[in-house]
Amino acid sequence: MQLENIEILENHSLAPYAYTQAGGLVDYLAIPKSIHELKVLVNWAKELGMPVQVFGRLSNLIVRNGGLRGLSILLHDLRDVVVDQNKIVASAGADLIWVTEQAFEHGLSGLEWGAGIPGSVGGAVFMNAGAYGGQVDMVVSSVTALMPDGTLQNFEKKALEFGYRKSVFQSNGGIIISATFELQPDSCTAIRTRMDKNNFKRANKQPLNYPSNGSVFKRPEGYFAGKLIMDSKLQGVRRGGVEVSKKHAGFMVNIAHGTGNDYEDLIHYVQKTVYEKFGVHLETEVRIMGER
Repeated sequence: MQLENIEILENHSLAPYAYTQAGGLVDYLAIPKSIHELKVLVNWAKELGMPVQVFGRLSNLIVRNGGLRGLSILLHDLRDVVVDQNKIVASAGADLIWVTEQAFEHGLSGLEWGAGIPGSVGGAVFMNAGAYGGQVDMVVSSVTALMPDGTLQNFEKKALEFGYRKSVFQSNGGIIISATFELQPDSCTAIRTRMDKNNFKRANKQPLNYPSNGSVFKRPEGYFAGKLIMDSKLQGVRRGGVEVSKKHAGFMVNIAHGTGNDYEDLIHYVQKTVYEKFGVHLETEVRIMGER
């Protein structure tokens, strides 16, 4: 169906768009090409009383087999990146990896930790993503969001309420539109060296040859999730087509057409086993949504 020339897909699978290559059907799916189209879609859903879910690259999400009700919006096409002196303003749908490359090309340091992180700018801000000693709250100075009342609002750093894998957008209903990164000048050679070093670590430690969400669990205080899972002898354990990676215990990989339910079942089994052995509850870093 069409809404002001915006294509809306009905009963459409999220699996082809997700890094896990798993996920059920959504009632409606749309990919806006502008903020105006995003507003039109949100208003349309509101008028019909439908819930709205907004996603970036679906790199940190598990959607159960029963799928999602209402309208799901992917911000793939909102991906502008503008460099202005030591600042980069990136739209929510821009790939974080692409933003790190733009920083490198302009001799701007501070995003090297994100060189190999899959996902969008919006998703990275939403969960305060980070790796190798860096994270979003160290470099983002402001964020623009579409609020539930239909207005665009600018959030300065203090108002973003960043925490470990947290931001204010997990509770205020705002849809992230763009983020401003404030970086520091440095030589391109030094920046590339740091990016290459991080990507080398990823390639050697992470199972990049299989679909996955990356790190499944948050780091429990005083422990490392991957080590707890490894010490629980859970590497190689499977539920359906999803397996605890033999290369990195903190990852779960889709090795045989696994489903969202397979991921969730394996997560619960790992949580139960680690708690029984070590008394530590592993909290998921990935989001789990949808109906069983």
